[in-house]
Amino acid sequence: MKARIILCIALSLSCSPAGSQGSKELPLNEIRLPPGFAIEVWVDHVPNARQMALSPNGILYVGSRSEGKVYAIPAEKTKDRKVHVIARGLNMPSGIAFRDGSLYVAAVSKVLRYDGIDGKLQSPPQPVVTSDDFPSEKHHGWKFIAFGPDGWLYVPVGAPCNLCNHEKDHPIFATITRMKPDGSGREIFASGIRNTVGFDWHPETKELWFTENGRDMLGNDRPPDELNHAPKKGLHFGFPYCHGKDIQDPEFGSRPCSELTPPARELDPHVAAIGMRFYTGSMFPAEYRNRILFAEHGSWNRDTPIGYRVMMVRLEGNKAVSYEPFAEGWLRKDGKAWGRPADVLVMPDGALLVSDDEAGVIYRITYRKG
Repeated sequence: MKARIILCIALSLSCSPAGSQGSKELPLNEIRLPPGFAIEVWVDHVPNARQMALSPNGILYVGSRSEGKVYAIPAEKTKDRKVHVIARGLNMPSGIAFRDGSLYVAAVSKVLRYDGIDGKLQSPPQPVVTSDDFPSEKHHGWKFIAFGPDGWLYVPVGAPCNLCNHEKDHPIFATITRMKPDGSGREIFASGIRNTVGFDWHPETKELWFTENGRDMLGNDRPPDELNHAPKKGLHFGFPYCHGKDIQDPEFGSRPCSELTPPARELDPHVAAIGMRFYTGSMFPAEYRNRILFAEHGSWNRDTPIGYRVMMVRLEGNKAVSYEPFAEGWLRKDGKAWGRPADVLVMPDGALLVSDDEAGVIYRITYRKG
């Protein structure tokens, strides 16, 4: 708590209270942000917090992976912001989305729907099974899900491996699928995607952008993670044949990179770029509008760890012209990390929430002009 207060005072900001469980003593003074920005623990005791979704009534829902739980947190500014567990015992329910009063939860092979959940936090309903025929493989089986501007639910299916080719026998792997809210009409929207755990649609063009995690075991500096752009259905983004713009896979490089859709931007290698959103709020300076913000969860097997930060990409038209840190400091110089950003979410007031599945908290990043 002391670190949070000191940071806010240093930036002449007034921080709202954190969760009712008693703030964790996290070294927030180590987090580096652009001038005028401040970070606080918005709510603690959210173990393994992953994807976030906000209902129109102001209830924040948070999925988890290793905990098997889904949380609900009333977002109003109160001292006693309570964390409710509305589901438990699920199979890596990382991905969640909210639509028409219902919470959708992706649990590897199933998509579940909790109807009227905002008013039932104390006694959650039994879920409706919207779909139960997604692959059951756990390797890259956890998901990030979201409703697109077309009203369809987008559900990725990661490759069940570090490197493999299932395009002929199981074409659903390494794709982003979409389906109607009732689970019908499922189709493959994009393919050749090893694993995406973060995507959003440009607020103006309504076109899909997504992060992608590159393969392992090609060395410390190859291949890059990717930021991809899918303006239409049917594009192939390279996996397993090609990585980045022009890295032919040594085992599956049977298709030239020139035949496949290149990334809009190569990211740093092995950073595990995941939860992603366009900034659409009005709290941050005007130049932040429509920039891409995403969590880099951090490398797991690189000799020198990298990632563990929130990054920002600026677009000019459909070109990603910059890639730079927005919030960093969870990774220390000794290579040890005390937190791992997992998702970002823009709140109605323009603040940015960041989930951290390592520290088990949700941060709130705000801006106030000096």
